[in-house]
Amino acid sequence: MNPESTALTITILGSGTSSGVPVIACDCEVCRSSNPRNRRLRSSALVDVRGVKILIDTGPDLRQQCLENDIRRIDAVLYTHEHADHIFGCDDLRIFNFIQEQEIPAFGHARTIGHLKKVYSYFTNPFQNGGGVPKVDFHEISEAFNFQGILIEPIPVWHGKLEIFGYRIGSFAYINDCSAIPDRSLERLKGLKALILDALRYSPHPTHFNLDEAVQVAQQLGAERTFFTHITHDVDHSEANGKLPNGMELVFDGLQIAIDLSSHP
Repeated sequence: MNPESTALTITILGSGTSSGVPVIACDCEVCRSSNPRNRRLRSSALVDVRGVKILIDTGPDLRQQCLENDIRRIDAVLYTHEHADHIFGCDDLRIFNFIQEQEIPAFGHARTIGHLKKVYSYFTNPFQNGGGVPKVDFHEISEAFNFQGILIEPIPVWHGKLEIFGYRIGSFAYINDCSAIPDRSLERLKGLKALILDALRYSPHPTHFNLDEAVQVAQQLGAERTFFTHITHDVDHSEANGKLPNGMELVFDGLQIAIDLSSHP
C-alpha cells in the first residue's frame, strides 16, 4: 500500500440486474442497442484503496469482468448477499490464489457466509484431488472492521424482506439490491462524496428501488455524486441519463470513479 496515495478508485465491473443486458432471446430496443453502455454484466465493483484491491460480490460474469478490466489481484471480497447473481463466480477466485499464493478473505452477513459455505462446500471438502480448489477464508461480520488499514463498514439495508449489506469505505458507499434503508443506516450514509445505489427500472418492484425512488433517496442522503446501478433492459442509458438531476447518473460497465481520501481512513 502506497502511503502517499490518497485515492480510492471504484471500477464498475457490471451494472446489470440478474438477467444481464442484453437479455437472452430479447429483441427490445435496449437489448439490440449499439450503445456499449446498454450492455450490462451482472452487478459488481472493484474498489482500489491505496493499492489494496477489494472486490464487491463475485457474480457469474466474474471471469469476463476480470479479463475486460485487466484485474490481476484481489485482496479481499465483500459480499452484499447470497443471491446467484452475486455469488456464482466465486470459484474463479482460485486463479488469484494461484497468482498470489495465499487465501483470499471474504466478508459478509452471517446468513450469506453460511449460504456460501453450503454452496461451495467443496472449497474445504474437495471430492477429488486435482482441478484446483479455491482457498477462500470466510468471515461473518456485523460491525465495522479494519482490513489492511482500511475501515470497512457494513450498512444493513432491506432487499424486500431480506436484510443484506451495503458497504461504506471512507466517503464512498455501495448500496445494491435495495428496496428500503432503515433510519439507523441512513445516518451512517451521510457526508458521502460518492454513492452507488440500486435503481432497477422505471416501474415499481418489491425488492429494488425503481429510478424515481432511488433519486428520492439520493436527494435525502445528499452525496456529492450519486451513481445508479443494477439496471434492467427497460432503461436506455442515454435517455435516462438525460433526465436525471445534476450530480446523478447511471453507471456503465468499465466506469471508473476516483475519490480523494486525504481526510478519511
